[in-house]
Amino acid sequence: MKIVFFGTPQFAVPTLEKLLNHPEFQVLGVVTQPDKRRGRGNELISSPVKTIATAHNLPVWQPQRVKKDTQTLTQLQEIGADVFVVVAYGQILSQAILDMPKLGCVNVHGSILPKYRGAAPIQWCLYHGEKETGITTMLMDAGMDTGAMLLKATTPIGLLDNAQDLAEKLATIGADLLIETLLKLEAGEIEPIPQDNSEATYAPLIQKEDYQLDWSKSAIQLHNQIRGFYPNCTTGFRNQPLKITATAPLGSAYWPELPLEIQELHHKIPDLSTTSGSPGEVVSIAKGVGAIVQTGEGLLLLREVQLAGKRPQSGWDFVNGTRLTVGEVLESYQL
Repeated sequence: MKIVFFGTPQFAVPTLEKLLNHPEFQVLGVVTQPDKRRGRGNELISSPVKTIATAHNLPVWQPQRVKKDTQTLTQLQEIGADVFVVVAYGQILSQAILDMPKLGCVNVHGSILPKYRGAAPIQWCLYHGEKETGITTMLMDAGMDTGAMLLKATTPIGLLDNAQDLAEKLATIGADLLIETLLKLEAGEIEPIPQDNSEATYAPLIQKEDYQLDWSKSAIQLHNQIRGFYPNCTTGFRNQPLKITATAPLGSAYWPELPLEIQELHHKIPDLSTTSGSPGEVVSIAKGVGAIVQTGEGLLLLREVQLAGKRPQSGWDFVNGTRLTVGEVLESYQL
């Protein structure tokens, strides 16, 4: 089967590698986003997908707008692919592109459709506290993740999983599911299933304000925001920005899902269940672990943070390094 692969971030790499290493498939070329300038040196950096494609000496197209790039469109039409595989490419494909390959365009989407259509399904499913997510392969149409579904695979979400952890897990699941999908699609063993639009939910692009922490929210809401939008959620600490990158909600509802060293806190700090303060206030210090903060409802343990201009550090190193004391208050910080 002859394939053109559309993809950009690390999430797409396992699928491309699976295709390259499978005897039933021939990857004719890769379409990916243009190189971007990053870092202090403002150097042009290739996408992870381009890096893999270059290492395999594959043709690479990087149009600014694939729908409008006449040269790329002509070459894609002439290359004679059986299928276009699309994994987190980052641009909308026109109907003209969708109609080019004889088997259509197959997308690997990081949610159980029709839930979490859109650009950031992994992040928003964590934000909303979902216990399960997965991968859906689908035949693309002109809508935003509205095409007929082919195959699905699900996976549970752990209480401490963040967006990076979940993306790595789903990328591996997606790679395997895509191989199965293509083989069954070619053999005529899949009946595409239309999505029920009445059950659809959306996962839009993340905005800067989504990173702002509001300590009047509950501990579980803050925890889900922090792990969903990892590693960028920010609060104010001593009039400076402080990123909170890993937390744990404390309480009887969460102990069974937490590591042993955190479970033990309700024994080591016997008055934890009656401890209270104002939202954002440090109400206790767990020795060797980190600071415990009062929220609008419940307590939140700071497991990892990042001070401005510094590397991420454990909650305990943060306590020691800043000489944090009970009674200090974390505040909202305008990004």
